Amino acid sequence: MKKEDHFSRYSRQIFIEELGLEGQKKIRSSKVLVIGAGGLGSPVIQYLAAAGLGTLGVADFDEVELHNLNRQIIHTENRVGLSKVKSAETFVKELNHQVNLIGIEEKINEENVEEILSHYDVIVDGSDNFSTRYLVNDTCMKLRKTLVYGSILGFSGQVSVFNHNGSKNLRDIFPEPPFDEDIPDCDSLGVLGALPGMIGSMMALQTLKIITNLPVSVNQLTLVDTLSWRFQVIDF
Repeated sequence: MKKEDHFSRYSRQIFIEELGLEGQKKIRSSKVLVIGAGGLGSPVIQYLAAAGLGTLGVADFDEVELHNLNRQIIHTENRVGLSKVKSAETFVKELNHQVNLIGIEEKINEENVEEILSHYDVIVDGSDNFSTRYLVNDTCMKLRKTLVYGSILGFSGQVSVFNHNGSKNLRDIFPEPPFDEDIPDCDSLGVLGALPGMIGSMMALQTLKIITNLPVSVNQLTLVDTLSWRFQVIDF
């Protein structure tokens, strides 16, 4: 892409006074890992790729299923049965060929988590289970990585930034994960498709602010209740 085409493509970001050319250069040189290419990961992947992120890692071990399509917007009907990572690669390539997408078709576990996370500047957790969330949180603490966190269920969502410049982490607000039998999930209780779009977009925005050194609120958990349209911030 020619220099002038690059400017034209990202001009609406560059025109933002707080961002400018220097901010766009930071986006282009940054490396972000998105864990999960599902409901939350989809809008994060979409908006980071659209923003011109330099290197985008995507870790997921699932395949695209038909019931994913109400909310996992980077996947399509003709990619049902394909791995979500391969589907994400296709989506990003068609949206922005300049993005270096690194697909990781592995389940994050205790054996590989440090090696995978160590190569990235910011970690975005869009996983759908507590064991992965706590493993990723603890590893980010160990490696001193900023973690952008989100979760969804039904009409409700949560967003926070953990371990950013020494700020608090997931265990400071939820010290231990709940027992498995106490955990509700989207498979049993459902989720309205636009909700992960909202929460994932908020996660993507926080990530871009972190990359470009814009102010980010820490030690806070934002609660979103879209049924009653209430937004609440909890300090911890």
